[in-house]
Amino acid sequence: MRFLLTAAAIITLVPVASAADVKYQVRDTADLVDVCDTSTRAPDITTALAFCHGFLTGSAHFYYAGVPASSRFACAPNPAPSRSDVMNGFVQWTRANPQYMSEPAVETLFRYLGETYPCP
Repeated sequence: MRFLLTAAAIITLVPVASAADVKYQVRDTADLVDVCDTSTRAPDITTALAFCHGFLTGSAHFYYAGVPASSRFACAPNPAPSRSDVMNGFVQWTRANPQYMSEPAVETLFRYLGETYPCP
């Protein structure tokens, strides 16, 4: 109950974003690649990269938390690659595999991770 009250208090303090405030939308793989591609050198590249890193990291954490180790098809090597290395590899891999650009971004991300970092 205390958690619910705390969550409700926080939600009321967070401003509601209108559609005009939405900077990045990831509707498919092409959208994610556009945000993650550092070659674009957008004026807000720092924000774009932070969004990309957050998407990739959040997806990975969700996967590793929800899929038992015995069922995983993508495994982080030791030592693990940096977020930037994964991001850049994902962008390059996806550009070389354009048939996935209209697929859901998280599906393409895990297709890349499974091919690049398969479990032993």
